[in-house]
Amino acid sequence: MPYNDLRIGRVSQSGVAYHITTVTQDRTPYFASLKYGRKVVRELMVLQAEGYAETLCYVLMPDHLHWLMVLHKGKLSNTMRLLKGRSARSIGHAVWQPNYFDHAVRKDEDMHKMARYIVANPLRAKLVEQIGDYALWDAVWLDDTLSG
Repeated sequence: MPYNDLRIGRVSQSGVAYHITTVTQDRTPYFASLKYGRKVVRELMVLQAEGYAETLCYVLMPDHLHWLMVLHKGKLSNTMRLLKGRSARSIGHAVWQPNYFDHAVRKDEDMHKMARYIVANPLRAKLVEQIGDYALWDAVWLDDTLSG
């Protein structure tokens, strides 16, 4: 089934929180480089400043991104296109696979618990022993996220 067919019938809504996961082309660990990782993080901040999405938390792993955000403007697909296109241009070459996984967060889901799970990815991957040792993550609930 072509990628675009997967999006048929999907609706993105302003004000809804989404957990996004997107992967690099061929799972290449581009973001093992802090230099490249910071370029993606900068684009997350720009999208927030432009009013597209409010970042609640993210972790940028060597070969993928987990992003918990609230969509504020436009369609989710457009926000993702902007993030991927801008970050690839900033890095200087194609970085991302064209698709991504999105999960609209239901009202009964605990976003703090979801954020803790997201930012703990580097620990589970054994990239670091403490989350504070990993540079490419953030959460609006910083203290709550770390304290469990």
